[in-house]
Amino acid sequence: MALRTDSFDLARLGLTSGEGRRLDLHVIVEPFSYGGQDYVVPSDLVPVRVDVSRITGPGYAVRLRFGATLSGPCVRCLEPARPEVEVDARDVHVPGGGDELESEYFNSEDDLDLAAWARDAYALALPPAVLCRPDCAGLCPQCGADLNEEPAHEHEREPDARWAKLSELSFE
Repeated sequence: MALRTDSFDLARLGLTSGEGRRLDLHVIVEPFSYGGQDYVVPSDLVPVRVDVSRITGPGYAVRLRFGATLSGPCVRCLEPARPEVEVDARDVHVPGGGDELESEYFNSEDDLDLAAWARDAYALALPPAVLCRPDCAGLCPQCGADLNEEPAHEHEREPDARWAKLSELSFE
């Protein structure tokens, strides 16, 4: 059984400048709300690969890679959607290097908050719209019919309200 790793102490690796290490760990990607809908990663533990490199001076360059299935409603038809999302994120942490070089996922003891980074990187890797399938037609805006099941679904067009008074004219 794989062990859950929410945070990892990079200092215990004892890396010297230019040295690197590859870590295969497991995290839980917490549920989140996206576009007003709730989404979860259904697997208990998600295997992640973390590449850690010690940079010159006090600091690290890290890379996070993993893939996980998202589970939640399709934004067009509300049917269950399960897209596979691939994450490839990089970060740099140089203590005292300013806002651009200090990562929010590290604390002062060089502990990497892997769970928070995995969740944020996963959210950023999501597609702009979570769909049940790429060609999802959605729901009819007038009656709510599923246009995936009824592709020829149509309604009689309402007359344009701007021209409604003209229908009262009589030419006799």
